[in-house]
Amino acid sequence: MPALYGDLITNGSFTAGTTGWWTGEPTYVTVSAPGTGLEATATTDATNLWDALLGQNNLILRPGCRYTLSFTARASQPGTTLRALVGLGADPWTPALDKTLTLGTADTCFTLPFTSPLDTATGQLTFQFGQSTAVTVHLTEIRLTCSTADEGFYVDPDSNAAKWLTTANRDDPRTKKIDRSMVRRPGARWFGDWNRDIKTDLDAYVGAAAAKGQLPIITLYNVHNRDNGGESSGGAPSPEAYRAWIDAAVAGIADRPALVIVEPDSLAQLDNLPTAAARTDRTALIAYAAQALGTLPATTAYLDGGNATWIRPAEMATLLRDAGVAHVRGFAVNVANFDAVDVCCTYATQITTELARLGVPGRGFVVDTSRNGNGAMNAEGQHVDWCNPAGRRLGVPSSIGVGGADYLLWIKVPGDSDGSCGIGEGIRAGTFSPYLAERLIDGR
Repeated sequence: MPALYGDLITNGSFTAGTTGWWTGEPTYVTVSAPGTGLEATATTDATNLWDALLGQNNLILRPGCRYTLSFTARASQPGTTLRALVGLGADPWTPALDKTLTLGTADTCFTLPFTSPLDTATGQLTFQFGQSTAVTVHLTEIRLTCSTADEGFYVDPDSNAAKWLTTANRDDPRTKKIDRSMVRRPGARWFGDWNRDIKTDLDAYVGAAAAKGQLPIITLYNVHNRDNGGESSGGAPSPEAYRAWIDAAVAGIADRPALVIVEPDSLAQLDNLPTAAARTDRTALIAYAAQALGTLPATTAYLDGGNATWIRPAEMATLLRDAGVAHVRGFAVNVANFDAVDVCCTYATQITTELARLGVPGRGFVVDTSRNGNGAMNAEGQHVDWCNPAGRRLGVPSSIGVGGADYLLWIKVPGDSDGSCGIGEGIRAGTFSPYLAERLIDGR
């Protein structure tokens, strides 16, 4: 069977209390979930690590696939030992990961990659911390994801680049490089007002990915007054129509794994809307989408968080809070933009800090790397324009993140025009251009 991708842990932030988790003998361990994670206290009767434990069962692990267990932890006493174990949930208890860590009193994020030797649908994750002293361990943001990047993400077989390849002249010298560098790479498919039946279209796309055991990357782009009359204007004809569209999209995804980016630019462009009422409506629509997507058991969703040179972190954090980011995993930065990964991660980390101050801790983020291989500065040291600038290059293909990011993703479809501007003069927004594609591949 193929590997399963996406987050394999249920309720890893414990926002639903201890739902999905079991704990050991109450004589040895007591637990509570105050809403900001799990507080687990080992008693003095727990003389072995395995006496005080908590865990989750029925994890699906596939042999040869790489996984990453990540979590944030702290303890009431410095030097507390915590054992993280992923393996068989029954005798002979074969481990795929067995790592003993030392906790301090400050939150620390641990990232533990491993390759599974196991082929099981009854895998188990446990945290063990008994040590003959009364100690409390705080755990949150526990995630187990498959990090076999090339296998993990679904490659859109009908991307604009793939469609061009099927019709291109075989002698066209660009076909091989576009096939190798773009068509075979996983990235987002965008869904919007061009989809006649969003439920059916998403059902088919997510179903095709699920049949391969892969994770589809999806961008929803249909908010009312989309792009505020810009190059990508359009969207749902009314707020009511947008809510109905979101309901249909949620029904199309259903209970299958999906990674969803919600409405690029929708919050960063709020000030461009003509009235306060329009701005309030926009925020409410994004919050509606966040709440709806947050009900899906296997969907990981990210609201759009602009880019590093657009909205200040504190302001963006407020916009995200008001738009319901607490209902989803987090936010995306740099969508369709060009900032380097380190710039994006610094900006996103500042937003997460501000969100925590606003009472929304533990949000994650993803970075769009589709066109940031050369960063966003030109030869003169100036930030490039947003619309089809010259000298840009493909960035890191979709993969597990670095610098605190959950994932690096190709969210913008590389090779698709931003509009009739820059080096794409005369090419409509969303139209694939082999000319633009080749320049991104070559970095010119």
